[in-house]
Amino acid sequence: MLEFLPPRIASALRYVNLNRLYELRMRRDKPLLVSIGGEFCFLGERGVCAQEEALCPTAEEIAETLFAASEYSLYSVENQMKQGFVTGKCGERIGVAGTYVYENGAVHAVREITSLCVRVPHEVRGCAEEIYRRCFERGIASLLLLAPPGEGKTTVLRDLTRLLCERKHVNTLVSDERGELSAGDLGPTADVVAYADKRTAFTAGIRAMRPDLIVTDELLEEDYPAVKRALKCGISVLASAHLRRAEDVPERLFSWYVRLDGLGKVGEILDSELHDVD
Repeated sequence: MLEFLPPRIASALRYVNLNRLYELRMRRDKPLLVSIGGEFCFLGERGVCAQEEALCPTAEEIAETLFAASEYSLYSVENQMKQGFVTGKCGERIGVAGTYVYENGAVHAVREITSLCVRVPHEVRGCAEEIYRRCFERGIASLLLLAPPGEGKTTVLRDLTRLLCERKHVNTLVSDERGELSAGDLGPTADVVAYADKRTAFTAGIRAMRPDLIVTDELLEEDYPAVKRALKCGISVLASAHLRRAEDVPERLFSWYVRLDGLGKVGEILDSELHDVD
């Protein structure tokens, strides 16, 4: 985990409990920020520190991080880079900020990288127990998990997938567009399609794998036709979305809507009509 970090930053992380580390914000020549237990703080040579003592990643360290995360082949992650991220081999998602170069109306490359947002995946076994008990004990249904970025949606989604595969033995297709959802134990009956867009993964998966359940992360409005197609085929869908309220969901296609309130904590569970379920 995080083996791609440059030596100076890797050394500083020895003073941090990695089980509580969620994110690193590396900005060129600016103080290094880390999220520990959901709280951002500055990181210096010997761990958490005041801003004036924080490490300031250099342009060379940012370039080194990205190069190492690509396993020393930026060409191999070119398509990911065009979407603004690179995924490390342990499922770390590295968001990329820089200058986007366009050609014929499409992103051609990303140059002059100035910032990296390294999100550290965590496997928290049992964090989805409440959702499983309240929504799935009587059978499989479609569910949308709602929360802003960084509140544990992927972690909960991963654990819920594992519970369904272990206890219901559901043939499950995991559409892992960014390579981080499958960074952990998904259970014995899960098949993974990685780095394909949702439309491709859903279409190919339905044809080839005959799933009973499709799981995907970070559902966008343009992904809803793929969800509707799966539902029409009799396939349940388990997904997450960057939304704070169920009322903001573009189309009400799901049987359950679960809003998280903080890191992995269930705020409310709503039925298909958005009624609160006790």
